Amino acid sequence: MKLKELRCNRKISQLKLAMDLNMNQNTISRYETGEREPGINELIKLADYFNVSIDYLLEQTNNPERNK
Repeated sequence: MKLKELRCNRKISQLKLAMDLNMNQNTISRYETGEREPGINELIKLADYFNVSIDYLLEQTNNPERNK
């Protein structure tokens, strides 16, 4: 998953991201390390937050743009 890359590119801490999305920082950490996978609701929140497609977030495409 591209979560860590997206977060670091924006210079956002795990804690800031977690607070912005009303999540736990430990959950963000586990997503980034692959210990845990986000559900569809979390994927939508993350994709919306970074303004990328879910496919891009999950590394299914190199195109970050969403279909309109």
